[in-house]
Amino acid sequence: MGSAVDLVPQELRVLVAVADEGGFSAAGLRLGATQSAVSHAVRGIERKLGVVLFERGRYGARPTPAGARAVTHARRVLRMLETLVVETRGTQKGEVGGPLRIAAFRSAALYLLPPVLERLAARHPGIEATVTVVREVGPGTAGEVVEGRADLGIATLGTSSPIPPELIGDVLLEEPYALVHPAGHPDPRSLPLVDWRENCSSYTRTWWAAQDWIPAATVRAEDDGAVLSMVGSGLGMAIMPTLSLTGAPAGIEITGLGPDRPTRRVGYVTTPELATTSAVRAFVRELRAHAKPQVRAV
Repeated sequence: MGSAVDLVPQELRVLVAVADEGGFSAAGLRLGATQSAVSHAVRGIERKLGVVLFERGRYGARPTPAGARAVTHARRVLRMLETLVVETRGTQKGEVGGPLRIAAFRSAALYLLPPVLERLAARHPGIEATVTVVREVGPGTAGEVVEGRADLGIATLGTSSPIPPELIGDVLLEEPYALVHPAGHPDPRSLPLVDWRENCSSYTRTWWAAQDWIPAATVRAEDDGAVLSMVGSGLGMAIMPTLSLTGAPAGIEITGLGPDRPTRRVGYVTTPELATTSAVRAFVRELRAHAKPQVRAV
């Protein structure tokens, strides 16, 4: 049996392609190789590692638990190999550049990131930033970083889904929740509650449970933007974090919830190895400079 040190970058790319595409044929198309070549490569990797990495079936190939872990490491190793090249060349030229993959939940992608990315591009035009919007439920944005799909995630911290221990990061801002309701309604607390799945801070839920005026949600929306639309149409009221209320449409009124209002902490997470790279450090500096003045009290 071979050793894991025998693995070469192309074999890691094969693992990632098969996992991403869900089969050997599709992975071959992506890699410019035949199905048999991909299948042969996977068998060779499995022999080296001594474990089965994919369950083969009529509908394709699905990673086993060991395979999923291997693919995660493969993505992260490939990313660090890419970083090695970019950082080395950048040091020689005195420039900061290369790709920067960011995962963010919807309101952060819409309202927090654009000015940050604008400033980053002005100061470091060589950085090629891309943003993927990820629902902040389950693994959420942190899961994208753990699995090697993103270099940095904008995440909600301190919720019922804790940040994985292998990541590092910090809080950027703490935003209060507010009552959102149709403008001019005489008794907004009597309205049905509109909610969405991502609005799931455990701290907020505890606070909600102590409020006897808040009913169970009877109207559910896909995301916070749809919640605002429903509230603006008079379908109910909602309890939402400040970031989601940026640019709230006409017809909506925002009312504070008092000194004991719940809050949500928003921060960033990354891997220890990527935290020291020039692109991530430059991006975090811009995040910190912009985030704290961003959230207003409600």
